Amino acid sequence: MTITTKRFTINEYERLAELGFFKENDRFELIRGEIIPMVAKGKPHAVCETLLFRELIKLLVDRALVRGQQPIIIPYSSQPEPDLTIVRNVNDNYLSAHPSPADILLLIEIADSSLKYDQEVKLSLYAEAGICDYWIFNLVDNYLESYSEPYQNLPDKFGYRRKFISLPNESINLPCFPDLTLDLSKVFPG
Repeated sequence: MTITTKRFTINEYERLAELGFFKENDRFELIRGEIIPMVAKGKPHAVCETLLFRELIKLLVDRALVRGQQPIIIPYSSQPEPDLTIVRNVNDNYLSAHPSPADILLLIEIADSSLKYDQEVKLSLYAEAGICDYWIFNLVDNYLESYSEPYQNLPDKFGYRRKFISLPNESINLPCFPDLTLDLSKVFPG
């Protein structure tokens, strides 16, 4: 017997939400056509996300938009909700459509219990979409993983050529704005 799973398109996924298939506090995202439950956040994750959001807003002012846990569109079957995304400014502030890879300047995940998933599944997805810069705040090992230069190795193998580790007591330039420096000591939870 062969088991076939249903893969959803972005339109089908959004229609399920419109029809009330998901409860208001349900946390799901669409990854490669599959509806995936998002893991609960612990306190270190929540603190890191809050501090990072505050620092990015202070740095960027009006140069770009910082979106927290808002959907992005990766055609045709993924609508992840990264922890933070820095996107280009657009006139309607993405009212007409969620940002697509061309709009994304930096995509950020904060990972403790989701670390392996963010390093494997999401990294491959973001690289395949051509997202140039991807950061993982690795709370397990207590450092920032910065990925850049997406590549395709085999027909279905995507990754990033460069990985750079920054420690919590260091600073790092934002790849989309090299004149702006993020002090990681203000972001990593104590």
